[in-house]
Amino acid sequence: MDVPEEVGETEEAPDAPVVPVAPVAPAAEDATGSAEGPGPSEEPAAARPRRHGRTALLLAAAVVLGLVGGACGGYLVQADREPTKLPPLSQPVVKQAKGEAEPLSAAEDRRLRTDGDLRKLLLPRPKGTRDAVFETGDGWLDLADLAENYEEPDEVFGDLITDEFRRGAVTGWRAGSTTSVEIQLLQFRQEQALAAVTHADDGHYWAEEKSNTRSWAIPGTGDGQAYVHDSPEREAGYLPMYSAEAHAWRGDIAMDIWIYDTKPISKQKIMDLAERQMGRL
Repeated sequence: MDVPEEVGETEEAPDAPVVPVAPVAPAAEDATGSAEGPGPSEEPAAARPRRHGRTALLLAAAVVLGLVGGACGGYLVQADREPTKLPPLSQPVVKQAKGEAEPLSAAEDRRLRTDGDLRKLLLPRPKGTRDAVFETGDGWLDLADLAENYEEPDEVFGDLITDEFRRGAVTGWRAGSTTSVEIQLLQFRQEQALAAVTHADDGHYWAEEKSNTRSWAIPGTGDGQAYVHDSPEREAGYLPMYSAEAHAWRGDIAMDIWIYDTKPISKQKIMDLAERQMGRL
């Protein structure tokens, strides 16, 4: 049996077909210049956000340039125009009237009336009436007599001095068998305070304190008021006494009016007296 001879050289197996390999992109170099790719535990870097600042700066610059250009253009246009003539600062001189101004008459000059005889500003007593129950004397009302009309004359006396009381005038009358009227005009110096309005305000306060009271504004007086008290004052042995009053002021003079009657007093009666008396001030 023949033994095959050893082959000196082993036959080479045929080459396997070569599979093409996709080219590998070179790894990005890091800051140190090495070309090593990311390690097995490293993740790829996130994409860098886009910047917007440059666009905003360009828009702002365009706006500024537009404003500057517009201002320069407006200046050049205005510079080429002729200047507008302005009116002169000086005004024409008004010629003074010749002669002297005529003084006001006594009817027109209120200060002349109020600085004169205060009693003449009081309403005249109606015809057919009788003297008042209270004593009016010569019609002047001094400081002491005025204070005596109040419940606390000593205190009122000091208040009147503080209020710069100057003088007063009073009148009154009786009508029929039951009606009594009193009118006072009080004048103040008013060098430190407006005492006439303060006195009128006091009259308003005490009138409004009474119950069952009606009130109306006196025309032409600002804050003057007339009051009718519908509840009478009662006292044993006397008839019921109804009352009405009015308080107002003008300038440095305060006015007080009171009406008393055993019968209810109408609005028309107190308003008529108040309007006519204020019309004389």
